[in-house]
Amino acid sequence: MAISETTSRTAELLALENRVCSHGDTVHYLEPPKVFSSCEGSILYDESGTPYLDLQMWYSAASFGYKNARLNEALKRQLDRLPQLACQYLHAEKIEVAARIARLCEQRFGLKGRVHFNVGGSQAIEDSLKIVRNATGKNLMFAFMGGYHGRTLGASAITSSFRYRRRYGHFSDRGQFMFFPYCFRCIYGKEPASCGIYCQDQFAKLFESEYFGVWDPKAGVSEYGAFYIEPIQGTGGYVIPPAEYFRRLKETCDRHNILIVDDEIQMGFYRTGKLWAIEHFGITPDIIVFGKALTNGLNPLSGLWAREELLDPEVFPPGSTHSTFSSNTLGTAVALEALKMMEEEDYEHRVQEKGQWFLEGLRELQRRHPRVIGQVDGLGLALRIEVCSSDGITPDRGLTERIFEEGLKGNLESGGRRWGLVLDVGGYYKNVFTLAPSFTMTREEVALAIDLLDQLFARCAP
Repeated sequence: MAISETTSRTAELLALENRVCSHGDTVHYLEPPKVFSSCEGSILYDESGTPYLDLQMWYSAASFGYKNARLNEALKRQLDRLPQLACQYLHAEKIEVAARIARLCEQRFGLKGRVHFNVGGSQAIEDSLKIVRNATGKNLMFAFMGGYHGRTLGASAITSSFRYRRRYGHFSDRGQFMFFPYCFRCIYGKEPASCGIYCQDQFAKLFESEYFGVWDPKAGVSEYGAFYIEPIQGTGGYVIPPAEYFRRLKETCDRHNILIVDDEIQMGFYRTGKLWAIEHFGITPDIIVFGKALTNGLNPLSGLWAREELLDPEVFPPGSTHSTFSSNTLGTAVALEALKMMEEEDYEHRVQEKGQWFLEGLRELQRRHPRVIGQVDGLGLALRIEVCSSDGITPDRGLTERIFEEGLKGNLESGGRRWGLVLDVGGYYKNVFTLAPSFTMTREEVALAIDLLDQLFARCAP
């Protein structure tokens, strides 16, 4: 197809989308939005065949690479064998996926538990809220500022952005939001080397008096059922807390009978170099919520693992939640194959090694552009670039947006070829590039990524 034909076809699609599609179910971030037609590995292709190196991999859903042959084949086999089944019946893949996740959690945390399925991340968060309420009798939750848990009503109530709730009236069960240990921009103006985890101390102080609103010291009862955490904040900008922070937080929660719900929807399944990101921080959560990379984005499947005491059928009986497509046969078939891959290959070493390559490149990038890159950081292949004004600290959302838009023009040059670069913008001030590269990314592709980022900063920075 000639370039003029692809340009015309793209224009027709954009005009049709603008007329018939709801704009409420997504955010394009670019006008007009980009149209892609194919993909492979770490690369997306537009309708004219220009390659775009993808550094966000569908918000970490396609961690094992686009069109992963082994996972695609598992989906095709299931399509020909058992493509549909009502979730009131059983199929082997559901049971085997649950058994593998339960075993992996028992190996890591020394606790028996059960696995509960749904379709999307928000829905699994909703299920976790029901489990917490059922177990504790409490309908109030703690969560973090900068946290993101989804956009259904219950998930929005514990997601700190008012923007997601503003249109929908009063949220009576809105979470109480605590400051996350965002050390680069400490809300208290402290320095990590000397603060003594001051932000956690402030949370612990809430329980010193009934007049601080969360604790009745006479009855020894909190009004709150659980604390919802992301070990590394996703939409909040891949913020990585101090290593000892969550141990201190859990001690406070344990003293006051508050459960820990660990949202691993973005960071689970080796994104950080561990099966669960929480493993880096030395605590055992009561519930782990997962999704995204479990099926490499091929078919929606989410779920949660919870301690046996919380999901025992005598405690949380049949029908406590329900979704027509939960534990669907296509999703569980791909998930089973993905889990087999994770057990057969050393993703812990692979992801940490590639993350180190990438982080070294980002540090060199910061040395080249010290006036506008305030911080780079990473854990495994969850990496961040904080874009700042020339003082190196003030958030520069405008520059971040220019770089994002320029990357999608597809006119960068490397190795005698034109390239585009797909980035994702996050952070409290929308000035952070959150990078979630494919686990299949080669060293050459890491070098390409740094080269393209370097070009973009040189082209867009003042």
